[in-house]
Amino acid sequence: MTIQAINVRNQFKGVIKEIHQGQVVSEIDVQTASGIVTSVITTRSVRDLELKIGSEVIAFVKSTEVSLAKL
Repeated sequence: MTIQAINVRNQFKGVIKEIHQGQVVSEIDVQTASGIVTSVITTRSVRDLELKIGSEVIAFVKSTEVSLAKL
């Protein structure tokens, strides 16, 4: 699935500024032009996506969640 195939209206391009890694879930702080967006995702996803401080991502915001995709 490509990023273009995801139907989410609120998308924010940004750079990861902080990662608060836990055993099961991690908080990812993303600096965007609109401010910092925080996403809570599984720590396994952090590893699988190879997310690091400085990684460029897109934050997809829905009313109940924030999703990330690595650029």
